[in-house]
Amino acid sequence: MRSFFLLFLLFFGMISPAQISVNNLLTENLKEPLGLGVSHPRFSWQLHSKARNVMQTAYEIKLISDKKPVWNSGKVFSDASVYVDYKGNPLLSDTKYSWQVRVWNNKGKVSPWSAPAGFQTGLLKTTEWTAKWIEPAIELSNEMPFPLFRREFNLRKKIKSATAYITAHGLYEAFLNGKKIGDLWLTPGWTSYNKRLQYQAYDVTKLLQSGQNALGVMLGNGWYRSVLGWRNNGNIYGKYLGLLLQINIKYTDGSSEQLVTDENWKSSTGEIIFSQVYDGEIIDASKEKTGWKTIGYDEKDWEKVKVADYPKNNIIATVNEPVKKHETFKPLSIITTPNGEKVIDFGQNLVGWVAVKLRGKEGDTITISHAEVLDKKGNFYTENLRAAKAQMKYVLKGESEKTFHPHFSWMGFRFIKVDGYTGDLNPNDFEACRSLFSNGADGYIFFLQ
Repeated sequence: MRSFFLLFLLFFGMISPAQISVNNLLTENLKEPLGLGVSHPRFSWQLHSKARNVMQTAYEIKLISDKKPVWNSGKVFSDASVYVDYKGNPLLSDTKYSWQVRVWNNKGKVSPWSAPAGFQTGLLKTTEWTAKWIEPAIELSNEMPFPLFRREFNLRKKIKSATAYITAHGLYEAFLNGKKIGDLWLTPGWTSYNKRLQYQAYDVTKLLQSGQNALGVMLGNGWYRSVLGWRNNGNIYGKYLGLLLQINIKYTDGSSEQLVTDENWKSSTGEIIFSQVYDGEIIDASKEKTGWKTIGYDEKDWEKVKVADYPKNNIIATVNEPVKKHETFKPLSIITTPNGEKVIDFGQNLVGWVAVKLRGKEGDTITISHAEVLDKKGNFYTENLRAAKAQMKYVLKGESEKTFHPHFSWMGFRFIKVDGYTGDLNPNDFEACRSLFSNGADGYIFFLQ
């Protein structure tokens, strides 16, 4: 009797109407995007069923914002589930939205509503950039120390949400109350800057605090001013590094505020005294402005910034995959080459940078050179790099142990050669960081027209 009952349940399960569910919701092929740059996005989803020959015959999408309905597609007879157009009124800038979808299958059954998928629009109109371009008051060539910007500000209300929109002429790293904003590197990426300059959007709600706050941003040449190609052709896109930053703050009482780059910011220079795409960086720890990213820093010796007038009609939301820090590798072996060079082998070729813990006397200079291969004799080989130096140099200031890494440069390498280091190399002091696009592709930076 029990066997018969089990067979009955199995048979019933086989002939019961196939059920379907919806998951993996994407907006513009992105999961939960922040800073979406379109007012009519496209939606995609995947169907899931344990049965065979189950297909979608219709769908319904609903979109809400702040718990209020924005748009409903109604039941649409279609098997489309990729890049389905939003057909409501244009979406608002700097606004959070949430959408769900349900589908009907070829058995006449309707799925439950999917779990909500969220996204937030960016600044969709040029006029919504109220920030001003700022540059250092003192003109800095690409062979001089690189600029720092900072500003302190006070918040007196309870914050509901805050989004930072940032771009630069050059590359930037931004900090709020001493903490790095976001987990992206080499921002704003490489585009044909005179045609398209990308900005990045960051949720900074949790980095802000009641009362006093401090913003700090450092800039580097990147592709904007570095020598590119095989000719001495620096400053391709411009001569001056600059910053454009805007934080849109929304308070719980319904009011809002914008914190922007303007004439109230100050600038100075920091520990990065050289930075080029092909040649690497030089960081002089003795020139570090300790505490410049935090509140209460004494900025009396800093200069007021210069406000610059650049058109903003080339500024767009980010469309390429961002560079992120992914895997890390410890040295596979430390060798002394036939030429007596101290070389570290990380075991595989990768794109990224090396973080190193250093200690030593004031003025000691540690040089880290990068190579993909050794020559036939086992010596460090860089002939294939042609004129590129591919070096990081760190000048110590005689303090306790400090971790160094490049900020605006990266290398392709498997081996590094270490010069200027006294004593034996400790493998625990070195770590290779692979930089990848978020889709898993190697971190070579492509050119986006």
